[in-house]
Amino acid sequence: MPSSTAQLNDQRESKPSAAAIPDLRDRLPKLQPRRRPPPPSNPLPVPETPNLPPPPDPSTLSFQKPSRRILSPQDHELFLASPTYKLVLAFVFGLTDSVVDTPVSSISDDDLRRPVTVILEILDKVEDAVKRSPPESQGDSRFGNKGFRDFIDLVAKEHSSWHKTLGISSDEAITEVSTYFLQSFGNRTRIDYGSGHELNFMLWLLCLYQLQILTTPDFRALVLKVFTRYLTLMRLIQSTYYLEPAGSHGVWGLDDYQFLPFLFGAAQLLHHPYIRPLSIHQNLILEQYGQDYLYLGQVNFVNSVKNVEGLRWHSPMLDDISAAKSWSKVEDGMRRMFVAEVLKKLPVMQHFLFGSLIPAVEGMSTEEQFGVRSEDEEPEGGEMIVMKDGMKHVHQMNSWGDCCGIKVPSSVAAAQEMKKRMGVESLRRIPFD
Repeated sequence: MPSSTAQLNDQRESKPSAAAIPDLRDRLPKLQPRRRPPPPSNPLPVPETPNLPPPPDPSTLSFQKPSRRILSPQDHELFLASPTYKLVLAFVFGLTDSVVDTPVSSISDDDLRRPVTVILEILDKVEDAVKRSPPESQGDSRFGNKGFRDFIDLVAKEHSSWHKTLGISSDEAITEVSTYFLQSFGNRTRIDYGSGHELNFMLWLLCLYQLQILTTPDFRALVLKVFTRYLTLMRLIQSTYYLEPAGSHGVWGLDDYQFLPFLFGAAQLLHHPYIRPLSIHQNLILEQYGQDYLYLGQVNFVNSVKNVEGLRWHSPMLDDISAAKSWSKVEDGMRRMFVAEVLKKLPVMQHFLFGSLIPAVEGMSTEEQFGVRSEDEEPEGGEMIVMKDGMKHVHQMNSWGDCCGIKVPSSVAAAQEMKKRMGVESLRRIPFD
């Protein structure tokens, strides 16, 4: 029987050396904490606010009726490299910068200069024109009501005297400036409204700046008083005449009609101490602060005209944006969107109008060269000539087309029709499933 010492030696000899044991530490994956991966960074830079150039010398102006000049990709490229592009960007972003951290209630009527007060009076007269132009009976149809054309015709008949109260005496100047004004309430032929018409309202104000009627100290009032009044007016016009969304997809999923309330509204909330982007899901916040902050007010309005409960279902992009960590992220995104989805989109910019106050640049096409009609001469309900990929083509207004989309009934109309049927002012939500 072997001694215990011999057994111990045998065990030592049979035990493998440390060099023979594989080191599994390099072969096993390292444990990682379960964290949500960061969202992908946006490769597009945040557009900055260019310097707003001073108004032109009045003696150098030769007024003209604005017309479309972006009729091809080449025209569009010329515009994007032009001073006019920077002028529009500087004006809209200048308005945005003027209302940072500023609620609507912070400005009173006593703070307004006379031109701003006159503009508010003009919008009151437009509302009176709505009351004098009742919609036509069209059963329960949710498409555009032809009574809208009577409203536009009435405004076109009376606006000259309104513009003269602003100090514009020249008939030629009134013709140029009023073209943007009339386009800002929707398209008379198609009976639709979208962000392009909203932009025309901004261009109308820009023309008044170019004529030195408005000045940069008026900017805050233009957003908090004038633009908010324009929003309430457009809600009345939409609900009265069932204006269809201009295009088949809404304003990039944000809203069927408006975009700028989200840009201006994000700036208003930029450093708010407790209202967060996620707060748009809280009805109490929307109701309590919707009158003071454009973003919240527009979300509240969108909710009021949708029969489905929840932004997740009827406004998925607004729902996605609410996950942003700060209003700074939201405002950056809105700035990018204004540039990428409005100014840099040829189908949108084909309807942009140029005159002497918002000038085109040399080399851009004219409507006569391409044989296209002006915006206010398009045939009712018929064919429409548009430019796509640099080529002129024709499509029916009620058929699919990537450039303009298809006719879509108004969600506001659906809400109004249900109110009529139910005999109530507010709607009971209908479960999605």
